Amino acid sequence: MKKFGIVLMALAVLAMSACGPKAPTTVKFGVFEPMTGANAGGGALEVEGIKLANELYPTVTVGGKEYKIELVIADNKSDKVEAANAAQRLVDKDKVQVVLGSWGSSLSMAAGPIVEKAKIPAVGLSCTNPLVTKGNPYYFRVCFIDPFQGTVMANYAFKELKAKKAVIIREVSNDYSVGLAKFFADSFKQLTGDPNAILAELNYNTGDQDFSAQLTEVKKYKPDVIFAPGNFTESALVIKQAKELGIQTPFLGGDTWETPEFIDVGKKSVEGAVFSTFFATEVPITETSKVFLDAYRKKYNKEPAAVTALGFDGYLVAREAIIKANSLDTVKIRDAIAATKDYPGAAGMITLDAEGDATKSAVIKVVQDGKFAYKATVQP
Repeated sequence: MKKFGIVLMALAVLAMSACGPKAPTTVKFGVFEPMTGANAGGGALEVEGIKLANELYPTVTVGGKEYKIELVIADNKSDKVEAANAAQRLVDKDKVQVVLGSWGSSLSMAAGPIVEKAKIPAVGLSCTNPLVTKGNPYYFRVCFIDPFQGTVMANYAFKELKAKKAVIIREVSNDYSVGLAKFFADSFKQLTGDPNAILAELNYNTGDQDFSAQLTEVKKYKPDVIFAPGNFTESALVIKQAKELGIQTPFLGGDTWETPEFIDVGKKSVEGAVFSTFFATEVPITETSKVFLDAYRKKYNKEPAAVTALGFDGYLVAREAIIKANSLDTVKIRDAIAATKDYPGAAGMITLDAEGDATKSAVIKVVQDGKFAYKATVQP
């Protein structure tokens, strides 16, 4: 009887071996975001959108088989070196099919060579610096880029504020801030017809707390407007300290300002601050916008940030590409993402150009009564 049991066990092992390794039942989306560090507030907002999309659309069908989409979250710690390490782990250890993120163009750029070498498609959500996708066939994005954003804010300064002279305060250690400042400056000079329209470009570093030296310079120049694109915390401190010094000049910024921390830090000082962003809850654009807004409000009982809508869209674009490719092969998924045209996302229709960038409208918002309020939509 004992020998008979051993024989049965041996036959069972052979049968299992004959079946081979178990086929995968999941598709892995690497979520590449700053969950800690200076950019953590922005990363958390994008992750909210990705997770919400995953709750609403948790599976994808390939070759007649249904796969669960698993989110693998990697903290890039708001640091370029850590960002490269996090991207490498997603590729080598976690074996993801797609990467989503990151908040912060510098962090996305750090991952660029890694995803390209591994032939893993990445979908940027709010990383607006042109260099994120330039020359990299594996990096895409669902947001507009800084040349457009800079032009939008230069036009606002010139046409709405009637500004003729500006000072720029930029976060010199941040590729996003430096790039956006340049595009604003180029456009503002062209609009005014004055090569000296930018009175000064004043610099600070990520993490700085005291901006008295830069603001003393601002008082000396007496500009009509101050353009200060940068991280939400430092930007709020710049504006707060400017008001404390009696500077009443209007402040303009970019999409990074749309986080709760900007208002929490700046408080009443940031009232009236105007910035460009990607999406306004007041003007839903597509049917997907309504689905997103209803689901978000029900889950969080508040209004979503624009980058949360972009997180939602990045997930949907990647999922749709897998459906169209009908494959889990990452090169085929990349090709399907590249072919994205007129896809109805929460933050608007998405068509990717030859560089992998989305052509999108911009939204202008203002801080009003302690909240972000819609002002206008600007078409490309």
